[in-house]
This record gives sequence, C-alpha cells and structure tokens, in this order.
Amino acid sequence: MTNFRNYLFGSALCGSLLLSLSLSAQTMPAPQADLPKNWHLMDLKADGYYGISLNNAYQFLKGKKSKTVLIATIDSGIDTTQTDLKSILWVNPKEIPGNGIDDDHNGYVDDVHGWDFLGGPAGKVDYTETTEEVREYNRLKPKYETLTTAPAGGEKEYAYWLKVKTTHDATVGKSSAELQQVGPMMNGLMVTSGYIKRELKLSPSATFAKADVEKIPTSTNDTITQSKGLWLSMFEQINGDNAKVIKEVGEYFAKLNNDVNPDLTSRKTIVGDNPDVQDGKSYGNNILKMPDASHGTGVAGLMGAVRGNGYGIDGVADNVRIMAIKAVPNGDEYDKDIANAIRYAVDNGAKVVNMSFGKKISPHKDWVDAAFKYAASKDVLLVQASGNDNLDVDVTPEFPNDTFADGSVTDADNVISVGASSAKPDENLAATFTNYGKKNVDVFAPGVKVTSIDKDAETMTEDGTSFSSPITAGIAALLLEYYPTLSAKQLKQVILASATPLTGTMVFKPGSKTDKVDFTTLSKTGGIINAYKAVQLASKLKGERK
Repeated sequence: MTNFRNYLFGSALCGSLLLSLSLSAQTMPAPQADLPKNWHLMDLKADGYYGISLNNAYQFLKGKKSKTVLIATIDSGIDTTQTDLKSILWVNPKEIPGNGIDDDHNGYVDDVHGWDFLGGPAGKVDYTETTEEVREYNRLKPKYETLTTAPAGGEKEYAYWLKVKTTHDATVGKSSAELQQVGPMMNGLMVTSGYIKRELKLSPSATFAKADVEKIPTSTNDTITQSKGLWLSMFEQINGDNAKVIKEVGEYFAKLNNDVNPDLTSRKTIVGDNPDVQDGKSYGNNILKMPDASHGTGVAGLMGAVRGNGYGIDGVADNVRIMAIKAVPNGDEYDKDIANAIRYAVDNGAKVVNMSFGKKISPHKDWVDAAFKYAASKDVLLVQASGNDNLDVDVTPEFPNDTFADGSVTDADNVISVGASSAKPDENLAATFTNYGKKNVDVFAPGVKVTSIDKDAETMTEDGTSFSSPITAGIAALLLEYYPTLSAKQLKQVILASATPLTGTMVFKPGSKTDKVDFTTLSKTGGIINAYKAVQLASKLKGERK
C-alpha cells in the first residue's frame, strides 16, 4: 500500500497539465529538502528525526546472541537476485530446485523461496487486476441489476449487492476522473523527457535522473524551464530515473483503466482456478520476480535487508530469512489467495508475516478470518498496513481486519495494524494519506519518504503504510531473534507498549490541512513504535512461546 496516488495528484501533475495546455512559464514549488535515506531508523533526540531508535536498540543488544527467525512477506513478489536479499532468502530445505517435482509433498512444485498464488502454467502471472468491488459488481449485476427490493430469502445478499454497487460506482467514478488527468500527465512526461534529453545532449534511448536535471542552467526558454520544473518535482516523489517514473505512472494508468474497463477473464485464462471456490486444490507457480516485484522487494528490504554491507539499505532485523509469497497484483488481491498465502507461510515455519495490502470489499472474509485464526493457533504474528485512504477505519473498515465476521474476535492477539507517520514531530506527524482509528489501528510507524531497495539493483523512496508495516514487522523479528521464547501475543504487547502516547501533540487529521486532532486519537496506543524501548521491555519478560 504505497501511496503512489498522492505522487501523481500534487504539484507535478499540475505542472504537466499546464505544460500540455501550453501556458506561459511559471515558478514551480521549491523542492523539499531530502530526508536522510535512513531517517526511519533514527532517534528523535539524537538525530532530530522521528525514527524507531534502532541504533540504540542494537547498542542495548550488543554482546547478546541471536537466533535466526523466518519471516514472510505476502506481497507482489520479490527480486530474488537483489544483492541486499539474495543471501537471506528462505530456502525450502525439503525441495530440490528445478526438478519439476513436489519433493516435500506440500502441493507446491519447486517452491524453493516461496510461492506465487497469481501464477499459472508456462510461467504466466496474473499481475494486473481490477478492484474487488468491480469484480463483485460484475458477478452480481445479472442477478440484481433490475431489482429494487430484496427477493424473498435473499435479503442478506441483496444488502451486500447494494454495498458493492455503491462502492463500485464511487471507485469507477474516481478512476474515470483520474484517467482524464493521468493521460495528459503521461503525454507531458513523454514530451518533456525529450526536451530534457536534448538539453543534456543525450541520445533518445538514454535515461536521466534528478542530478542530471539539476545541472541544466537557468534558461530564458519557457519550455526548458517548465520541463526542468516538472521533472524535478517528479523526482522529489519517485526515486530513480525518467524511465522508472514513466513506468510507474504507466502502471498506475493501467490500474485505473482496469477499474473502468476491467479485464474479468485474466484470472481464469492465466491462473485457471475459480477464486470463489476454496477446494483445497493447488494452483499457482514458483515465479517470484515479475515486472511488478518492486513493491514486495522494498517491503522485504525494510524488514531484513543485509545490514552493514555498504549496499542498498540496512534492514531492521539482522538475522532473518525471508519467505516470499506473491498474492498481490496491480489491483486488489483475492481473498482465496490471501487465506492460502497465510496458511502457506505458517505451515512452512514463518513466525512473523507482513501484509502490506488492503481493499474495501471482502466477499470471502470468513476464509481470511479462518487463516488469521490458524496463524494464532500456531503462534504466528501478522503485521498489516492500515491503508492509505485517510479513512477512520473504526467507521469505514478496510480488509483484511481482525474484527471477525463470526463475531468471535474484535482485536486479535496476534495481529498489529499500522498507520504511517512522518519524520518531524510537528503538525504533519500523521501522514496525510494514512488510515487511522482509535480501536482498529494499533500504532504508527515511519511511512513518509521512506527509502528501501528496489528490484534490479535500485532503490526507491515512497510514502505509504505499506512501508510502515514492514518496519514494524522488522522490530517483531528483531525481538524474536534475541528473545525467542516470546509468543506472538507478547510481541504485539511489547511493540504497542514501546509506543509512548503523544498526548497533546496536535496534528492535521489525515486528509485535512485545516482540522487538527490530538495524535493520541488516531490509534489505540497514540504513539510511534520504538525499537529501543521494545528490546528493553522484551528483556524483562518471561517468554510464553510453547
């Protein structure tokens, strides 16, 4: 759940639209100062950034022995060749790589580093999907479109249809409007990249980055001035070169287009299963690196990228193995895949599972709830992103969540929901995009301009609760490395207790630039995770893991 949408609908978009309309030159917003790429690990008192005080935690742990912890990420896949990850990927000890045989008889052939629940035969992967409300709308439309009242005996499903239709109409309306903006933006980026290349005397196939654009001298040419301003604004939001910027904007365009003009056949034609039938049959493949693997790679890096190697970033935990499970497309995940992914992680020994995804409709919530309960029964901690829609999820829930459909649980002992915080303890401390909730969001963690590794030896700097969650999961793994007898319940208790309530800190309510609220009203703890306090607390506990 990186907050890519906010990148597109800020000053950069305005700049591209003005360019496309051939308006006169203007002054672009002054670039914001770059944050240290490791600010999320820093200490507020020592460094001035509201990170997680990780160096202090490691000083406290110095001299103590650690035990390797297996963690899992359910995400968009992973770059298995990434230098910061390849040496710490989980290797299934019972599987012989590449022999085409399910050696360990777990139903998954050659699952060496994990599994892809969006995969199909011949190496194909269903990685561009639509939203759940669009899928459900089209599934139920033939049955209910002409009805104005619930049919006898069908009251429950009809009420669900009305919810789906309302959500669908809002999503499609919003995506349609954004498409009208992203189209001109793509045109603006393509055209201005040509101007920049000519100004830099680059070949048409060459790429450029922020540092290159900054070298372009002040010009009296309005077109060059506008082009420079646009690209500097984009590079403030997306780390990489111009090709990466255009690629990410293009992927977002495809996502929006798949809401408005959905391809409802790709699941069947590529994966081949029925996502509305949980029959226990195996499906998917073992391909973890696909074009959309950036998100999952970044998430994995924050949890446990190799520390101290002078490359990429330092992960939070220093002695982990990472199991990669692909179940999140460029669109909404399927409940069936998430339920099966959680069970796969648990059955193969993961002790902490990160889940940086979410959606507005959950047609098979009972399947996911059962998987949550299964993880709890095996003492596995689930850490999830709260979401990026600046919603009060106490009022408007997103899925998955630990308020179970059967009413059995409203706050699971093994589930942590994480909101996103920014670098400075000021009125912008709560990220403008983050979901929040005094009951259903447990804690906040760094999630604004956080830098992690990317696929193909690159790095990325992004916003989103997608990055807040793995930072939190990394702390959980770190605790378990050094205090291996702590249960999932105790891990949650320690992490929440490490977050000192910021009583009296007035911040902009997410989604608003005028309304202020006390930071403590936005989550259960009212605070931000702190690794140093967490290890101190953990050292005093008697472990309950069986």
